[in-house]
Amino acid sequence: MSSIKRMTLAVASPIKPGSLATAAVAGAFLLTFTFGCSSKNYVRSQTAPLVQQTNNLDSKTASDHRTIVDTDERAQKGIATAQGAADTANQHALSAGQSADAAGHSAQEAYNRVDTLNGVIANLDNYKSIADVSVTFGFDKSALSANDKKTLDDFAAGLANKRSYILAVTGGTDSTGDANYNYGLSQRRADAVVNYLATKYGIAPHKFYLIGIGKDQQVASDSTSAGRAKNRRVEVKLMTNMDQSGAATTAMNAH
Repeated sequence: MSSIKRMTLAVASPIKPGSLATAAVAGAFLLTFTFGCSSKNYVRSQTAPLVQQTNNLDSKTASDHRTIVDTDERAQKGIATAQGAADTANQHALSAGQSADAAGHSAQEAYNRVDTLNGVIANLDNYKSIADVSVTFGFDKSALSANDKKTLDDFAAGLANKRSYILAVTGGTDSTGDANYNYGLSQRRADAVVNYLATKYGIAPHKFYLIGIGKDQQVASDSTSAGRAKNRRVEVKLMTNMDQSGAATTAMNAH
């Protein structure tokens, strides 16, 4: 009975104000601590993926930069290699062009350039002209036209079965202009014809006898434009000392 009374008194005893305040502060502190820890964990859980994504992005950016640098270096090397190859090709082309020019110059030097065939060809009287061809040029021109080349092609077709022959080539001009200039022009025209025949048909240089005649031996009057056009010409004569049977008409070295 006394025990029940003590319990009843304890329950019915009022809580002191100081104890209640202390309990409230402790609860608030506990709540604040708990909330703070929860907030930090939440923030950490939310920001951790962002940090990881940022790190991944930084790594990818660095990788992309290295790739760009490597690609640029390879591109520069490729450009340098291509430029080197182009320079080498240009050098080879230049050398080939120089070789061709040298060969052409040597061939032109091998042509016989004479003022006349008299005294140059032994037993010239035994040579007979068996074919001839003539091409004309524009005023102050020395380049062959397409028609000129066709004419020369037709003429060269008959040389395949010929032996012991020479080709007498003469170049002419009209009377317009300086005489010395015309002599040089006539020679350039003759060179154009000879170079074409020698290059395309493999005719040996020593077969050609180039005679630059300028305006000294005209074939028409210069008083008309038609006559002057005829004088701007190159004539090629096929001459041989062989008769129809192939026998030489005189004892001499074959050309």
